[in-house]
Amino acid sequence: MASPENKLLLDSVRDYLDQIREEGMDGLPMTERPQNLAKDVPINSAPARTRKESTIDMLARVKPSPEMNSTASKYPGIENTADLGSLREFIGECTRCKLHRGRTNIVFGVGDPNADLMFIGEGPGADEDAKGEPFVGRAGQLLTDIIERGMGLKRSQVYICNVVKCRPPENRNPEPDEVLACEPFLFRQIEMVKPRVIVGLGAFAVQCVLRLKTPISKLRGNWHEVRGIKMMPTFHPAYLLRNPGDKRLVWSDIQEVMKTLGLPIAGRGNA
Repeated sequence: MASPENKLLLDSVRDYLDQIREEGMDGLPMTERPQNLAKDVPINSAPARTRKESTIDMLARVKPSPEMNSTASKYPGIENTADLGSLREFIGECTRCKLHRGRTNIVFGVGDPNADLMFIGEGPGADEDAKGEPFVGRAGQLLTDIIERGMGLKRSQVYICNVVKCRPPENRNPEPDEVLACEPFLFRQIEMVKPRVIVGLGAFAVQCVLRLKTPISKLRGNWHEVRGIKMMPTFHPAYLLRNPGDKRLVWSDIQEVMKTLGLPIAGRGNA
């Protein structure tokens, strides 16, 4: 068992790595020559280091075509779904990607089917997988506080969903095939709800939807567009649990959303 000092160090390193991932970085730069590199082996002769292409790299490289912009192109018949209930029936007990092997429940989405405001996250965690509802753990409670205490709305008045509908193992990032398998369902949800504004929660969700590799720190606070709908990227609630000092940035983003929706801003709020 790790000593309290070592556990604190490990927790700090984990939080830091989580933070730079939220900022959109793929890794840490190596600034010094490795000390254990054999002195008689020229650096240029060392085998080239390869790395698996990240989900965001792949999605940014694959630009959407007109066919990709049609939700009917991948799953014929999806265009005939008339509402969110029939879309959920269309998805069924989905086995379209490998994520189904480890899930407990499909986490489809929740909220007002005619909401003016939609929140999109990355994917379900353990609490969400167990309950079958998005954002119900600690991060979900913070999101609820942003909606209810900060915006003056009820959670039931907005619509909340994720890029992927099944929990990735060990809460890893969804892989390209998993994102592409679920993407038509997400875009069909957007088409059906027709929100006036989308709030993208966290680097992964925003980068997937916008097909960009730009760090969330540069995307947040600026309006973007998804299929003709205004989208405001901001930090994920889980990131705020580790970095509460950045709540002020999220509150700034949320204020812009409130202005667009015509919601009153009474004081600083509690985002």
